[in-house]
Amino acid sequence: MEKEDEFKVKKYVKEFATFPDITVMLLIFLLCASFTIPHIFLFGTWVALGIGMLTYATSEYVIHRFLFHIKTPENPSLLKIIKRLHYDHHVNPDDLKLLFLPLWFSIPGFIIYSIVVYVSTGSTILMMAFATGLVAYFLYYEWKHYFAHKPIQPRTKIGKNIKKHHLLHHFKNENYWFGVTHTSFDKTLGTFKESKEVEKSRTARNLENRMRTGILINNCEVPVT
Repeated sequence: MEKEDEFKVKKYVKEFATFPDITVMLLIFLLCASFTIPHIFLFGTWVALGIGMLTYATSEYVIHRFLFHIKTPENPSLLKIIKRLHYDHHVNPDDLKLLFLPLWFSIPGFIIYSIVVYVSTGSTILMMAFATGLVAYFLYYEWKHYFAHKPIQPRTKIGKNIKKHHLLHHFKNENYWFGVTHTSFDKTLGTFKESKEVEKSRTARNLENRMRTGILINNCEVPVT
C-alpha cells in the first residue's frame, strides 16, 4: 500500500509540475531564486523571504473569502471573471483548468506586491527576496490545493485535517473553511467549525445560484435593505 501511494504521489507531482500555468510559475520562482541566492547570508534577505511567504499565506484567505466568494455579480463581464477564478471550480472541483489560478490573475498581483516592496525599501535585493518567498508560498498553496482534490491521504495529522476541511468547504458548506494551507485565519475570524456544527449548504456546488440581492447569514439568505 505504501509503495502504491508513493507511485501515486510521483504521478501527481509530474502532473502538477507539467501543468502549463504551474510550469511557468516554477520558472518564475527559479528566476527569482537565482537573484536571491547570492544574497542568502544577509539578514534582510531572510526577513524579505519571510514577509513574502506571510503575504501570500494571508492573501490566500482574504482573496478566497472576500473576492472569490463575493455575492453573484450582476455585471456579465465581472461574473465571467469570477466564474473562471472560482465559481466554476466549485461546480467542477477536480478540473485542473479550474483548480489552478490563471496566470493573468496571479502574475499582475505578484508584480504589484513586488513594486510596493521596492518603493518602500528602494532595494532590488529585498524586492527579489520578497518575490521569491511570495512565489514559493504560492506554489506550496497550489500544491496543497491540488493534493486536496486527489484520491490520496496526506501522511501527517495536520495535512489530513487541512484536506478534510477544504473538502467540507466544497461539499458541505462554502461559507466556512477558506484556508487551503492553514486554518489560522479561519479560527481567528470565525469561519472554522467542526462539521457537525454546520448545516449542509444547497449552494456549495454552485456559488452562482446564491441570491443576488441578499447576503448569507448562517446559510440563510437575508435581503439587503
